[in-house]
Formats: sequence, C-alpha cells, structure tokens
Amino acid sequence: AGVKEDSFNVLDLAEYTKNQPWWRKVFGPSSGSSAEKYNVATQLVIGGVTGWCTGFIFQKVGKLAATAVGGGFFLLQIANHTGYIKVDWKLVERDMNKAKQQLKFHSSGNKMSPKVKSRVDEVIIFLKKNVILTGGFAGGFLLGMAS
Repeated sequence: AGVKEDSFNVLDLAEYTKNQPWWRKVFGPSSGSSAEKYNVATQLVIGGVTGWCTGFIFQKVGKLAATAVGGGFFLLQIANHTGYIKVDWKLVERDMNKAKQQLKFHSSGNKMSPKVKSRVDEVIIFLKKNVILTGGFAGGFLLGMAS
C-alpha cells in the first residue's frame, strides 16, 4: 500500500502577527502590566465595564442557582411529606459528620501545595501590577451585582 503524503500549510502566528499593526497595538511586544499600555482613565473604564458585566451575569446566575436549589429542596420536602420518597436521616447525619471530620482534618494541616501557592503568587503579582484596573473591576463588579 502506498503512503499518501498530504501537504499542509502551516500558519506561523508569530510571523503573521509581526505584519499586523492592530495585533501589536492590542497585545504589544511587552507582556508587562496594563499600566504600561493604558492611561489611568482607560484602565478604570476597562476594569469598570468588565467588572459590571461580570457582576451582572454573576447576579443573574446566582439568582437562578438559588431558585433551582430552593425549588428542588421544596419539592423534595413535599415528596418526603406525602410519602413519595423516604429520607434516611441517620444516613444523612452520618455522612455530614464524615464530611465535617474530613474538613477538620484538611484545614488542620493548613498547607498549600507548591503548585497552588505558585498560582496564588502569580495572581497577587498581577493584582499588584494592575491596581487601577483591579480597582475599576471591583467597583464595576459591585455595581453589576447591585443592578
């Protein structure tokens, strides 16, 4: 059987973006903080708008989730009361006690894995470099949650 060789065109994004001025303007050669790229007003607007959108969506999803959980719990209580289902409350209590013990065990160590610690450190460094953007995002998020 003969081997058929297909030829593929490879798009080298690094080379392609060198010739695109919009790409350089948006993403730029520096991968530093956004404070190097935008002025204070622009950072506040970007942070505020993205924060507001995130807060608004978070609020809507939160209401939907609360309604679903509350409605589900209400239906389970009705089904339990009318006899459609029987809940083994001793089993529920035993499982809850197991979960409490596991939480106590994990929280008593109070140690983070190195991988998680490095991610947390990266987030803290980003937040410190982008204080204005982060502040705008936080303010916008709170406004989005309130609206």
